[in-house]
Amino acid sequence: MGAFDSLRIANTALGAHQVWLDALAGNIANVNTVRSTDDEAFRATYVVFDPRQDGGVDVEGFAQSSAEGRVVSSPNHPLADEDGYVRMPDVDMAAQMSELVMAQRGYQASVQVTKTAQDTYSAALQIGNR
Repeated sequence: MGAFDSLRIANTALGAHQVWLDALAGNIANVNTVRSTDDEAFRATYVVFDPRQDGGVDVEGFAQSSAEGRVVSSPNHPLADEDGYVRMPDVDMAAQMSELVMAQRGYQASVQVTKTAQDTYSAALQIGNR
């Protein structure tokens, strides 16, 4: 492993975790998005990661949840159909919050790796200056 490999790997992880956090934020913000039964439900976004040969990680793409969502009885809602139903996203809030904690911790770990590597390289440069 080269001198700057840990920084490069941590940098790819920072980017991947940031994309994951952004997707989770959008999912959580729209967990209560109501649509009429004629429309598609809000579709949650899930990040698909791809491990790299050099130890880093890339965002391969995105997957989305079902557009069917779930149909919920809400007869007083302005978007309710004639039977009193509306369409809600099929987003599990508990799962999204658990993933949010994992994404935050992963981001924090990558920041710590970056900081430790920078401190180590700085110390090595100080030794060379003596």
